[in-house]
Amino acid sequence: MADVVTYRQIKPAERCRYDAVSLGEVMLRLDPLDVPTARARLMRVFQGGGETNVACGLAYAFGLRAAVITALVDDDIGRSIRDQLREAGVDTSKIIWFNTRNDGSRFSTDQKGTLMNGVNFTFRGRGVLPSDTLYYRAHTPIRELRPGDVDWEALFAREGVRAFNTGGIYALISPAAPDLALQAMERANAHGTFVAADLNYRAKVEPNKPRAHEINRRLAPHLGFLVGNDGDLHDALGYDIGVAPDAPYEEWLPAYRELVRAVARDYPNLSLIGTQWRGATNADLVSWGAVLYDTAAGELYQAPLRRDVPIADRTGGGDSFASGVLAALLKGHDLATAVQWGAAHGILVQETPGDTTMADERLVLAEVRRAQASAGVRAIR
Repeated sequence: MADVVTYRQIKPAERCRYDAVSLGEVMLRLDPLDVPTARARLMRVFQGGGETNVACGLAYAFGLRAAVITALVDDDIGRSIRDQLREAGVDTSKIIWFNTRNDGSRFSTDQKGTLMNGVNFTFRGRGVLPSDTLYYRAHTPIRELRPGDVDWEALFAREGVRAFNTGGIYALISPAAPDLALQAMERANAHGTFVAADLNYRAKVEPNKPRAHEINRRLAPHLGFLVGNDGDLHDALGYDIGVAPDAPYEEWLPAYRELVRAVARDYPNLSLIGTQWRGATNADLVSWGAVLYDTAAGELYQAPLRRDVPIADRTGGGDSFASGVLAALLKGHDLATAVQWGAAHGILVQETPGDTTMADERLVLAEVRRAQASAGVRAIR
């Protein structure tokens, strides 16, 4: 088992250029508003990606120094994605660009779409109409990255990074992706960087679950913080929680506690395991909870359960939970606070359109206080 940095060993800010760096895919999201994609005639444009959403939350909501490592084709779509990341406060200097000159170099393509920036169409759902996402990602430049394309020594040893995150979507996106993710995790731990990953599983990325198990079992021993709900832990690692997918929170909670205890026994490198819990009444109404397990102490922290909350767009709730937890840890707070920040940030992202938060730390803290007091939502005047 590799030596893995724990959450208690996060480096001080003054020793590092970055508070956090995310490795993953980022796409252009086309949102057909309240019309199913097949009937859409107008679209709203966002950027988003499971791993890069974490960096956006850390930078925009919590004012931390976050960067993304991804790959984009240097065209107008790529520049739109880059500019949206910049607007969130994310450092985009680590993006690997593929030019369109077809000059035969390592990072070059043509203007015919042989490589293309990823695009998805995400209908957010309405009432009993479920949300639905259609992906165009088979020829994205991020799939072309392989070990050796990123100078991890320069990043982790010379510049310094306090926390690094990637995820189960990126790790399954191409044959080379798990090797690059593993290389990053190994170098991060070697240089004292806390490593986190959300092993969120998507059948539209990798329908072969045994292959997903094999890859994620290679990555899990290098993590300090694993984010995953019961479905993710089943699909990504092969664990079974033993309760129905639609079980109420009161039934789910003790089962999840036993599940993460089993995961912690199998992966003693983990210092934290956590997730959000979503109980969906319909596409517009959810109940929302969050838990965080300290493996060394054997203690499970939980945020107040929010019941029957109307939402605008469910996308990005888990990513925002992860960034809320990481933000609290990076700012020196304890785990009881971290799970509160994760839960609050996770529900707030669902109150606005798009994959990433439009709420700042002030609103996150206000939501923490409201949930703790079981208060209603009041206008801020």
